[in-house]
Amino acid sequence: TQSENILGYYVDVERIPNSCRDSSNRIFLKDREVLLNLSMAYFRVNISAYNKAGESPQAIYIVPDFSAKDLPGQIHVKHQGTHAVVTWTPEYNPKCFVVDWGTGKEDMHMKIVTTATGNFTLDNFQPYKLYKITVHASDVCQCESFTRHEKTFGVTHFYSVEGVPRTGPANVTILNITKHSALVKWTEIAAEDCLGFLQGYRISYTDTQRKKSLAVTLNSSTTSYHLTKLKEKTIYRVQISGFTNAGEGPPTLSQPFSTSKYGIVEALYICVTQHQS
Repeated sequence: TQSENILGYYVDVERIPNSCRDSSNRIFLKDREVLLNLSMAYFRVNISAYNKAGESPQAIYIVPDFSAKDLPGQIHVKHQGTHAVVTWTPEYNPKCFVVDWGTGKEDMHMKIVTTATGNFTLDNFQPYKLYKITVHASDVCQCESFTRHEKTFGVTHFYSVEGVPRTGPANVTILNITKHSALVKWTEIAAEDCLGFLQGYRISYTDTQRKKSLAVTLNSSTTSYHLTKLKEKTIYRVQISGFTNAGEGPPTLSQPFSTSKYGIVEALYICVTQHQS
């Protein structure tokens, strides 16, 4: 139908996950704008238009992840085999807590905790997978939508068992090669390939005669490193690996490069001299 025939809009806000499937949270609008005050749970927003003839198909929008990091000190996870005990210390005593846990939007679980002790036991965790746990406080505990009532208390991530990275970083390149230095750059290891909390990278570089082998350890936020004190006119090979608390993963393929015989200033002088002659 044409836009001038639209009478209004329906906005359905669905929590992910939602153990109260029969609950509805439909908003009726005349305008094409709505302000939603949501917790840090996942949400799906379904929008449709309606007129005298009926309702249009729905447009679906998934609220993106909030960029907030973990809230340290709010939630603690203690591993006990395939189980994990989650504890928290609330700032006040709501009627209940809503706990979400899982590996992502498509794998989230929800539980309403009515006890005031601030703990919850989770089980059936798989090793080497990153889990997210979010705890919300709510003063409404009946089986209904928590969209308008819950407030996020804390968020944390954990592995039940950490492993070593399954691969090294990608796109390793050697740039700005001079007589005694070179810049190494790479792309960080993808989260799904870390299999644990990435602690950092280890760069090893060796000359072709294998007379000298050096290694440098860097933190996980670093994606470049300037190699210095290299020998002139020498071929080096560089490899990079990532490591977690469980150990070091496989290194990247060996990347060769050769330092120049002349420095940048010297090389420029020679080019100019040859051109003039």
